[in-house]
Amino acid sequence: MKLKLIVDRIEENFIVFLTENGEKIDWPKTAFLNDVKEGEVYYFNIKNSPEEEKNKKEMAKEILNEILSN
Repeated sequence: MKLKLIVDRIEENFIVFLTENGEKIDWPKTAFLNDVKEGEVYYFNIKNSPEEEKNKKEMAKEILNEILSN
């Protein structure tokens, strides 16, 4: 899924993006490496990772089993 975000404004600690549907997304400035300016357009690629999700679930089960067996 490709998400188009437009910089609406820049606040003290957040970049406020608007989606094409007009929804607001606050993004921490510290997590964004670029020098962002109002009106700029960014595209974010969002994808699911079933393998990574499976690995995290397995790790959580192992930790839980270790805790419960002690």
